[in-house]
Amino acid sequence: MWLSDSQKFGVGMTAFGLALIGLGVVLFFDAGLIAIGDILFLAGMSMIIGVQKTVFFFTRRDKLRGSVAFFAGFVLVLIKWPIVGILVEAFGFLNLFGDFFPVAINFLRSLPLVGRLLSLPGIRQAVDRIGGYPSQYPV
Repeated sequence: MWLSDSQKFGVGMTAFGLALIGLGVVLFFDAGLIAIGDILFLAGMSMIIGVQKTVFFFTRRDKLRGSVAFFAGFVLVLIKWPIVGILVEAFGFLNLFGDFFPVAINFLRSLPLVGRLLSLPGIRQAVDRIGGYPSQYPV
């Protein structure tokens, strides 16, 4: 499936927004960078999947707790409480996108160098726990 030009632009905006959020955290929780990163992340996401689907995603009943936490964290960042805001946003992000982690981990395991690293004994158990894989499969 190929991406349209607006979707490609949305991927760039989302990636740049996540980079700015990370940079804002590294630079001692700079509220301005984190806020711009949040705006770019949301705008990029709406360009990738569309505005209507974005609104539907954030207002789904099973994603409501994550949506409230994410937007509450965004408001906390805007009122210059970046440390608390980014923690609340991270909680919301994990609740919103936590179902995607097993898919991402399976993709990373298919990569040559990263897959070998994720298969090491100590790392494999930690990644399986984060990804939500059961420790033993039923017989």
